[in-house]
Amino acid sequence: MNYYLNIGSNIGDRRDNLYRAVVALSAGTGGCAVSSIVESEPWGFESENRFMNLGVHLYSDLEPLVMLEHIHEIERRLGSAAHRDAQGGYIDRLVDIDIMAIDDIVIDTPTLQVPHPHLPERDFFLRPMMQLAPDWRHPITGLTAEQMLTYLP
Repeated sequence: MNYYLNIGSNIGDRRDNLYRAVVALSAGTGGCAVSSIVESEPWGFESENRFMNLGVHLYSDLEPLVMLEHIHEIERRLGSAAHRDAQGGYIDRLVDIDIMAIDDIVIDTPTLQVPHPHLPERDFFLRPMMQLAPDWRHPITGLTAEQMLTYLP
């Protein structure tokens, strides 16, 4: 399966955090493609720390829920704590890895939603996705990442 992931970091050595996450994700695969870095303000919460994000395309035979657990293990190994506060709000984070899309698969469970439900709303998801998979189309809307970007304010 073709996995399209997004890695974000807004504390510590952000560039190194992204690099270490890419190395961990690509271990045991045939390698991966990486987008350029996108800098952005925090999305969904207030912080003085800007994010660095990049997209990763990798091929894996792992089933989606197994891949999700693999991603969570990488986040823990890299030292990333919880991504939400006690009230459920977003907080600063060392490394956050999200599954943006998996081929043209749609998954809607309490544990995993693919494509990522906020994909059409986040330019820091869409710009890397546009670089990694310019012809990919959202399996529900039929739109490419470039087309979704045109709808953002």
